[in-house]
Amino acid sequence: MYKVYGDYRSGNCYKVKLMLTLLGKPYDWVPVDIFKGETRSAEFLAMNPNGRIPVLELEDGSYLWESNAILNFLADGSEFLPTEPRLRTQVLQWQFFEQYSHEPYIAVARRIQWLEGMPAERREEYQVCQIRGHKALKVMEQQLQRTPYLVGDSYSIADIALYAYTHVAHEGGFDLGAYPAVNAWLARIASHPRHVTMLG
Repeated sequence: MYKVYGDYRSGNCYKVKLMLTLLGKPYDWVPVDIFKGETRSAEFLAMNPNGRIPVLELEDGSYLWESNAILNFLADGSEFLPTEPRLRTQVLQWQFFEQYSHEPYIAVARRIQWLEGMPAERREEYQVCQIRGHKALKVMEQQLQRTPYLVGDSYSIADIALYAYTHVAHEGGFDLGAYPAVNAWLARIASHPRHVTMLG
């Protein structure tokens, strides 16, 4: 059985939880508290020398880290990862977009506002996150006006990667009212019969 080392409040950890649930794969969840420094312990660094969650422990005792890499591993051979090269590359395109243009702003704004209570020394950073986060949401809105999912007509790990922090963007002060296609997509993802919520 897989083990997931993570924090339920983390969107990156939620990606792995959601993927495993959609696939119907059993797993054990091992809570890790980043605010208590648990990712800097010798034991954790032996699993992931980069000191970040999530970490997936495989049945042979080896470890995978980086949430989008874990998604690709878990989804391989399933309906959530296309086999056609162009579509598969588009999945990667959205995963890179998530890591470089979306998560650094939407997730960070959420952390500053929701988890840290908006400390004064991070207000300027928060305002930058708002501008750049809305830019990312506009990119998603354009695509989702054309297709029901980020890569055409099928739910894929591209959607999982971007759903994780988009669906809680309001916790970082983002008003999604200007993004009707994004909102319809959020509802579409949540309507999957095997969907699980972040804290559920």
